[in-house]
Amino acid sequence: MLNLSTPALGLVVKFEELAPVLVTTAIFTAFGLLVFGIAYFIILKATPFSIRKEIEEDQNVALAVVIGAVIIGISLIIAAAIQG
Repeated sequence: MLNLSTPALGLVVKFEELAPVLVTTAIFTAFGLLVFGIAYFIILKATPFSIRKEIEEDQNVALAVVIGAVIIGISLIIAAAIQG
């Protein structure tokens, strides 16, 4: 039987330790967004056509799915690198 009255100890941060945890989280968030932005910029420059035009004007759903999969893949790689 699952005891829901006690919190999970891994999720509890003492108030005294909150500031360093928040700073570390902000640093990793900024780093992840920077790497993601660079990767997306590389994707935009590597394609021989306008991704925005293909998805918005021509409504190329296949390209939108591929770009979405690339974004998820890059996000997973960044998350795994940050987590260690």
